[in-house]
Amino acid sequence: MTQALLVINSGSSSVKFATYDVVRPGSALARIANGRIEGIGSHPRLQVWGQGNEPLEDRRISVSNDPLLGPQEAFAALFDWLGRHAAGRTLGAVGHRVVHGGEKFARPVRVTPDILAQLDGFTPLAPMHQAHNLSAIRAIASLYPDLPQVACFDTEFHATQPWVAQACALPRQITEAGVKRYGFHGLSYEYIASVLPDHLRAVANGRVVVAHLGNGASLCAMQGRRSVASSMGFTALDGLMMGSRCGSLDPGVVLYLMSGLGMSVPAVEKLLYEQSGLLGVSGISGDMRVVEASEAPEARQAIDLYVYRIAQHLGSLAASLGGLQALVFTAGIGENSASLRRRVCGDAAWLGVALDEAANQAGGSGARCISTAGSRVAVWVIPTNEELMIAQHTQAVLQGRGAHDWRSGGL
Repeated sequence: MTQALLVINSGSSSVKFATYDVVRPGSALARIANGRIEGIGSHPRLQVWGQGNEPLEDRRISVSNDPLLGPQEAFAALFDWLGRHAAGRTLGAVGHRVVHGGEKFARPVRVTPDILAQLDGFTPLAPMHQAHNLSAIRAIASLYPDLPQVACFDTEFHATQPWVAQACALPRQITEAGVKRYGFHGLSYEYIASVLPDHLRAVANGRVVVAHLGNGASLCAMQGRRSVASSMGFTALDGLMMGSRCGSLDPGVVLYLMSGLGMSVPAVEKLLYEQSGLLGVSGISGDMRVVEASEAPEARQAIDLYVYRIAQHLGSLAASLGGLQALVFTAGIGENSASLRRRVCGDAAWLGVALDEAANQAGGSGARCISTAGSRVAVWVIPTNEELMIAQHTQAVLQGRGAHDWRSGGL
């Protein structure tokens, strides 16, 4: 009987998922379906697409005519759908994206009650994500207590960074208590690093900056396809301006918000995580598509600031690498906004970036080079695949191999 793996990326009110076939141990994984549940805690809706992205399911979830359902009911509906469409498969394990692994968890791990309790301790470091990631694990465990679950961490890819890239200029006892630059979006960066040789050839192991630009956004400097520096730091607030997050901010501003304006810690947290970024500056939306479509001057300013911050951090990471040989765009905005890529590349002309505007505008769903033949820096758009990375790690942990490692040949 064929075994399947389920991958979960859980947020505050929505869950993204994908299922993969494991034909035989050590074989390549084939995606069966993917989907999402939106409106958890209010009026949840289940949507599923097949291998060719054909719609398989689109319906409201309800139990006993009660439309207000939490995570456990939502996952019960998902597992019910999976069971009815199993086609002879058994579910071997569930892999989860968990944003923060702290200093202790630098590799994927099978979740136990003790590990779950330790991961709870990192919730203050990722308040918008960690609690929801762990809530999904708990909901599934309550339904299927014997089903193996594997936590895969967004921080793990950056564990290779040198001390100077991770350290904060604070007293050593603070640093030793775990206050350092962790970096995030690691599962996305790990996937991109794994496929760089397919596209960049010899340059893949050189000086590369990957721009993960979505609702959350960051840059990662790689050399030898390993992380050497990142724009994000101790929390997922740092670095680039994002959809609703402020990015880099003078810590004195936070002190002033509390001591000068009398804001409470929860109010400041909400301001920095949920009311800033594109949303705060434009006053319109945190969705780049909406902001780009607006003619309001505030929308123009929001995009100007977004691009300016990318230019600043790109220059910083290029300096940490000692030069730049390739720039890769990925994630929702990076993969789909030609105008944003054009502006970023224009600001990076001093680094040797020369954009092929026709290639940039051509679009497409796959990986593509968008720099000119004479550009000193290769510029690529490469779609990310965090779900596949989680599935590979989950399969490896399930088979007792610790974790999938693409650097050693892997699956």
